[in-house]
Amino acid sequence: MTRAPLVALTILAACAGVPVRAEAPSEGVSAARSSTAQMAYDWRNVRVGGGGFTPGVVFSPVEPGLAWLRSDMGGAYRWDAQAKRWWPLQDSVSEGNYMGIESIAADPVDPGTVYLAAGMNWSAPAAIFRSTDYGATWRVTPVPFRMGGNENGRGLGERLAIDPFDHDRLFFGSRHQGLWQSTDAGATWRKVGSFPLSGLGLPTDRRATHGGLSFVVFDHRAKGRIFVGNADPGAQHLFQSDDGGKTWHPVSGGPPADLLPAKAALGRDGVLTVTLCDGIGPNGITRGAVWRFDPKAGDWQDVTPIKGKDAPVGGYMGVAVAASDPDTVAVSTVDRGDPVDTVWLSHDGGGHWDELYKRSVRDVSATPFLDFDGKANFGHWIAGLAIDPFDANHAAYVTGATVYATNELQEPGTMHWTPWTRGIEQTAIITLTSPTGGAHLVSGFGDISGFRHDDLAVSPPHMHLNPFLANTNTLDYAGRAPLVMVRSGNIHAPVVPDTSLAWSADGGGSWTRLHVPAGKAHADGSPPPEQTGNAAITVSADGSTFLVETDAPRFTRDRGAHWQTIEGLPSRVRVTADKVDARRFYAVDFVKGRIVRSDDGGAHFHAVAGSGLPADLSAARSTNREAPPPLLADPGRAGALWVNLDGALWHSADFGETWTRTGKTIEIERYGLGKPAPGHDDPALYALGTVDGLRAIWRSVDGGNDWVRINDEAHQWGLRIRVISGDPRRFGRVYIGTDGRGIVYGDPVEGRK
Repeated sequence: MTRAPLVALTILAACAGVPVRAEAPSEGVSAARSSTAQMAYDWRNVRVGGGGFTPGVVFSPVEPGLAWLRSDMGGAYRWDAQAKRWWPLQDSVSEGNYMGIESIAADPVDPGTVYLAAGMNWSAPAAIFRSTDYGATWRVTPVPFRMGGNENGRGLGERLAIDPFDHDRLFFGSRHQGLWQSTDAGATWRKVGSFPLSGLGLPTDRRATHGGLSFVVFDHRAKGRIFVGNADPGAQHLFQSDDGGKTWHPVSGGPPADLLPAKAALGRDGVLTVTLCDGIGPNGITRGAVWRFDPKAGDWQDVTPIKGKDAPVGGYMGVAVAASDPDTVAVSTVDRGDPVDTVWLSHDGGGHWDELYKRSVRDVSATPFLDFDGKANFGHWIAGLAIDPFDANHAAYVTGATVYATNELQEPGTMHWTPWTRGIEQTAIITLTSPTGGAHLVSGFGDISGFRHDDLAVSPPHMHLNPFLANTNTLDYAGRAPLVMVRSGNIHAPVVPDTSLAWSADGGGSWTRLHVPAGKAHADGSPPPEQTGNAAITVSADGSTFLVETDAPRFTRDRGAHWQTIEGLPSRVRVTADKVDARRFYAVDFVKGRIVRSDDGGAHFHAVAGSGLPADLSAARSTNREAPPPLLADPGRAGALWVNLDGALWHSADFGETWTRTGKTIEIERYGLGKPAPGHDDPALYALGTVDGLRAIWRSVDGGNDWVRINDEAHQWGLRIRVISGDPRRFGRVYIGTDGRGIVYGDPVEGRK
């Protein structure tokens, strides 16, 4: 038997806004040392609602009103029918790779028991999580097989399944290393040697992956019967065991060999419905089918809704069978761009189909961003689909941007769907800023651009449009005229049409396109940075000057009507504007190892003494357009600067002329500034960093000399954090942009440490 080390302690799941104390540390949880100063904080999500890909939704087969959801980079969720919201279940995790959920399995006997197959990418650790208290605490077992919860093929599944006749027995169909079995509720695992496919092994290219064994399905009425799908190329794609996995045989006949099984659902009549695609998705699928296999008769039936030359481009992935009626079957399309992805519903086992998007309407008023490009369509990447086993009218499907639900699945006429997202924040944050006036928070998201957040508890109506740039890479505001803002971004294509730049006069509520003279293509043929979203933009403290980091950096003082070339500023160095003195701009010239400054509103830059800094400033260089700037300006004092150099924090109070290292006890990854503490001059500092070996979120109120931990074991979010900032108008408030759990914000709990 292959044994993986069992971590027998618990992880505590965090409920948003509810302070929770972990009883003991465990794998993936960094426990604070007793010698580490800690301050109690109240943590909540900034509400957007959904926003990302949740490839699988699973209803409990034994408890009404209970459901589970898996996301590709933000962990798992549990639906609380009484509270009418989803609760995040893995906010206590500190191992980032565990936030990508490959599969989820709800126990068929005990409703409080649930398993997660956790592993975002095959190149990092994977584990099986088990909870017996509805996800409040977890036992974590690191496993020897790798997963890909955020890789191609993440819509396949479910790969993890529980034997209904022995619910301590599980099977897991891995991507690369064959079929695995546990007989002790996931505590130990061994490879199933009798299974015909041993797996293709780990890829040699880190960017590649395999589909592997796409699903495991137990027959709840025939003890010992198991089906396993194979989504790797080959002659055989469905395998069956009738003796509990001791022996296996390929299921002959059926779909053509070039179609890969994606998902499967078994009705109470024992018939298996399988969706198929010509790729593992979620992109690149051009063809698909739906087949049903009856193991009693040993025959297949092609029940694809649209066949032959009339079939649109795209495949089929989601599948569900009503528990009350095995002839009620639903399947979803994937990558069907013309006209749109859809759900098909049949009441006669696939003999006839009803295309639901044609008679459906969607009310997205609770998450208005979904209407940004006209009325929200039915969806895309519909990889997951489920029918409530206790209410066949209640069904849900997932998309690349949200989860929809209806209570009218069996009803004729217009079908109403609403986002089923309260509590779900499944987004990647690239940047954010807290201005000195206007809304306290303006954000830059991946995929959905970003927002002005007038109310942190409400999904914002002010999305960044005109232009819509899927990814917002940089945001800046004018320190003394904070309603003036600028942004840059890109789309999911090599070149951004029209412009990658915009400015706002109302604090991010509305935007105006900003055009800069087109530069020349590079020697290698690549386009100039202003055409790709690589050109960062900065605004002066009074809002009068915009500076854009094109190959030859330029500035404008008339909102883009005229541009001038900047003298003395190296290309692509990430400029920072002084937040008080409109004449001053700063940058780190990492090539020549110096700080450069403009004293005339960005027209000219020159080197400053920079005494005290290391000679080598190359640590300030970043080729990633989404990386936060290393150099920050104090929102309240002219000439007060901070710079992070390879984890070390340096401070200047004289416009960059002299520098002092501070924060020697901390190694900083991300940091931001906020309002000073009462009685202090320096801004409050907030950082993701490591102190005495503990990686956590920290705050300093004395210029970085002393640091206090402000998160706890229940609030770690995989420590997948891309940006952090304090609030210049509210002491103690901190905003954290995570990579998968949206924006979280924290406030100190008065009287508690």
